[in-house]
Amino acid sequence: MDRKTLSAELRSALTRLVLGANVPEPLRSPLLPLLVQRVRRNLGLRAIALLLAITLWVFVNAGQRGALVPMRVAVSYRGLPAGLVIVNQHPDFVQIEVRGPRTLLSLLDPDRLTLRLDLSAVTMGQAVFKIGPEMFNVPRQTDVTRISPSQIVLDVDRTVDRQVPVHVNVQGQPAPGYGVESAKANPPTVTVRGPSRFVAHIDNVQTSPVAVNGAKTDLEQPADIIAPSDRLTLEGQSLVQATVGIGEVIVNRVFHGLQVEVRDSAYKAKVEPLHIAVTVRGPLNQLSSLDLHSSVYVTAEDAQPGAHDLRVQVDLPDGIQLVRANPDNVRVRIYREKRAGSG
Repeated sequence: MDRKTLSAELRSALTRLVLGANVPEPLRSPLLPLLVQRVRRNLGLRAIALLLAITLWVFVNAGQRGALVPMRVAVSYRGLPAGLVIVNQHPDFVQIEVRGPRTLLSLLDPDRLTLRLDLSAVTMGQAVFKIGPEMFNVPRQTDVTRISPSQIVLDVDRTVDRQVPVHVNVQGQPAPGYGVESAKANPPTVTVRGPSRFVAHIDNVQTSPVAVNGAKTDLEQPADIIAPSDRLTLEGQSLVQATVGIGEVIVNRVFHGLQVEVRDSAYKAKVEPLHIAVTVRGPLNQLSSLDLHSSVYVTAEDAQPGAHDLRVQVDLPDGIQLVRANPDNVRVRIYREKRAGSG
């Protein structure tokens, strides 16, 4: 059999082999060594190629299998109308789960999936936003299967301004016998801005502490104005000049059992009642050491012997005032007998 005929028969035999037909007996002997020779040729490279093919097949099929990936996606709030403010706590992120081929999920970037909410149409009150899968720009063959939270509720209020007094925050105690008489801020008021529901409850704002420990005279110093809440802001000036007036503590003191003397008379006299109570008013430190014995008297000048109702008088130092004497009049009986030593 010549070479050309053998080649034709070989092609025909291979065709029948592929189609399932039996190889003719005359070709079986020369064909088998030829096939073995071709199989053994570049056997190492063929093994490597087969291994790569299997690996690629496994990788491609594994990549096409479905998987779930959790992601944390930022929320962007846009277009809130001027004069409105969100007053409730609202999420900065939502948690989602994306399902799809692993190869596609590995390419997802949470920063590019930002949830953008348009607030241009909101008004005062509650605004509810339903969060759906269509709001996330994920690739084809992937889908969002879970969203938490599934809705966002915004509580919206209007921003208002209000002018309120500034209260000086005085701390500490002046020197003994002294007290705080006044506390003023200059300027006396400040403008507070914030949600109307919070501003409505603000009656005043406080300054930073002004210490008066041991003070005996007035104090004047700058003080910061403290915003009453992190939801409120101070408009304009945030610093005031605080003036604290310090003065002596003024109190009343009652002296009991003070003897009434008769003055400016040469005659002997009898006083009824002889002892009275006296109430005086003045600085605490001065009253604490005040002695009124021999200070209570009546004047009997030009009074003739007999019975007289005379008004009680009290000698008091400067700064001390008489509040009352009890009783304020006493009965004085003047005798005809003169006092010893009078002319």
